[in-house]
Amino acid sequence: MEETGRLPRACGPSIAYRRRPGKQPTVVFLGGFRSDMSGSKASTLDAHCAARGQAFLRLDYSGHGASEGAFEDGTVGSWAQDALDAIDALAGEELVLVGSSMGGWIMLEVALARPGRVRAMLGIAAAPDFTEDLVWARMDAATRRALEDTGVVRRPSEYGGEPYAITRRLVEDGRRRLRLRAPIPFCGPVRLLHGQRDPDVPWERSLLLASRLAGDDVRCIIVKDGDHRLSRPQDLALLGATLDELLA
Repeated sequence: MEETGRLPRACGPSIAYRRRPGKQPTVVFLGGFRSDMSGSKASTLDAHCAARGQAFLRLDYSGHGASEGAFEDGTVGSWAQDALDAIDALAGEELVLVGSSMGGWIMLEVALARPGRVRAMLGIAAAPDFTEDLVWARMDAATRRALEDTGVVRRPSEYGGEPYAITRRLVEDGRRRLRLRAPIPFCGPVRLLHGQRDPDVPWERSLLLASRLAGDDVRCIIVKDGDHRLSRPQDLALLGATLDELLA
C-alpha cells in the first residue's frame, strides 16, 4: 500500500512525498525543474516497483507540486537538501536514484552527499549544470543585465502555462556546484537515457556526464526519435527495463 504524506522540517517548508514499502534497495525518483511527483515517469516507476515488491519513494521539492514553499526561493542546492531530508527520513539504507532532467543533477548531489548508500543511478535526459550551460549561456546581454539588476527574469514555457521565473540566486547557486567541469567520484553502475531529438537538454550532455563519472559501468542509451520527456509507452518500457537491469 502506498503511503502519502508530508515531511515536516524545523528549517524549511514541509515536503510532500509518496512512498511504497518493499524490498531494498529503495528506488528514489527525483523529478525535473517545475515538475512534480504525479507525472507519467514517476507513476510508471511506482507501478513497476509495486509489481516487483520494490521499495519506492518520490517527492515534490519545495515550491513544486504539493510541497510548501515558493518556487522562486528554490535553488539546486535547496532542492537537493529537500531530497536528502526525505531520503534520510523515509528511505532505506540502500538506494537506486532515478533523476529526470534537473533531477539528474539532484541525483549527483545526493550520491556525493551519501556515497555509502547509493548503489546505482539512472538518468533520464540528465541536466547537471543546466543553470550555467543551458540557461545563462543562452541569455542575451539585455536579459543577463535584467537578471543581475532585478534578481529575476521570466521565461515563456514551451509546455504551456504561465511564464516561469529564473532567479539570480538559482544561477549563482548553480555556479557553486557545477559537476561537469571535473571528475565525479561515483563508481557504481550508471545508465543514462536521452532522446536525440531533445530540444531542451542536448543528448551530448549525457555523453559528457558519462565521461566525468569515475566508474567504468556507465552506459548511455540514445533514443534516436525521443524527445526531452521520454514519456511515450516505448520510452516508459525502456525505463522499466533499464531499472530492472540495475536492480538485478
